[in-house]
Amino acid sequence: MTSNEGYSLPSLDEKEHAPWLALARVKGLGCVGFKKLAEHFGDPRRAFSASERELAQVQGLDKEAIEGLLGFSAWEEVKREIDRIADAGARIIPFSGPGYPARLRMIADPPPFLYVKGAMREEDARAMAVVGSRSASDYGIRITRDLCVGLASLGFTVVSGMARGIDGEAHEAALAAGCRTVAVLGSGVDVAYPPEHGNLYRRICQNGAILSELPMGTPPFSYNFPARNRLISGLSLGVVVVEATEKSGSLITAGLALEQGREVFAVPGEAGASRSRGTHRLIRQGAKLVETVEDIVEEIAPQLLAGATAVTKKASPSLPADVGMEARKIYGLITERPLQIDEVIETSGFSPAKVSEVLLDLEIRGFLKQLPGKKFKVGG
Repeated sequence: MTSNEGYSLPSLDEKEHAPWLALARVKGLGCVGFKKLAEHFGDPRRAFSASERELAQVQGLDKEAIEGLLGFSAWEEVKREIDRIADAGARIIPFSGPGYPARLRMIADPPPFLYVKGAMREEDARAMAVVGSRSASDYGIRITRDLCVGLASLGFTVVSGMARGIDGEAHEAALAAGCRTVAVLGSGVDVAYPPEHGNLYRRICQNGAILSELPMGTPPFSYNFPARNRLISGLSLGVVVVEATEKSGSLITAGLALEQGREVFAVPGEAGASRSRGTHRLIRQGAKLVETVEDIVEEIAPQLLAGATAVTKKASPSLPADVGMEARKIYGLITERPLQIDEVIETSGFSPAKVSEVLLDLEIRGFLKQLPGKKFKVGG
């Protein structure tokens, strides 16, 4: 099979993000395959114009994905999707573009792009997720409101999933307190679900953002939600669980948060109540017990201090699109504070050989400077 060079990409002057939308339609690719392509090519246009031999050089890219890229011809479908995005007043934020949340970019399987209604802002990096039961008790609703009002007063963006119960109350409390809030949907961004949250959906668009990785018009199928949950945790400094049964989707979010290195908090509930069993299990497993917003801030204070330092270092150069995911992760760690090579190895989870290779490349390209004692900082 040869490359798909015979197909004409939509003009990027007119359809700037068409290749990103096309990646989501390549059979067998997925988010992990996308990361491999991003590491190798940087620009998705290069992946679509690559030969079979060039694609075979992408480490870990399987045969199905290679064939999907070489044979891709669904540009008319991509064009229709672009039209649907425009008609809905939405837009997309590509992985390598400005505005893509930096924290989300660092997870193992980030979306190639995000569909957005409303606006993501720089201050949304200071985000906390609040999730929980769809059948919330009066106690759960009250504690959710108290926590979200407290988070709002401290300048946090509240992230949740716009579901019935705790999620909806988290968004409502944030909006009532004049705080920004971000809803991550398990449907297309143009599908307000549940239907009774239509008014909430519109207010979030006006005072925050609605996000999804799913194509326009995608219904809220149950199998969409577990994958959606990784985005809720990925956007946030930590996840607060308020009421959850032992089979609650909120526990999936908490588990993903731990995998992503986020803090996990749980609100204790009534002993023996089914909606308390999930949160109590989290507490037994080491989640931070939360009764007030001060409990949250106490735990994430080191991250907040690191974030404040990062703001003062805002002039740190951003990495070009051809820089791979491993380098981005290592660079992100070092932007927080100078690190010795052993600290980078331990924190990143990469092999010593890989870390040495990445550090040398970033130093040669002027993004990092080596200090005495094999310590690295941002800047040439």
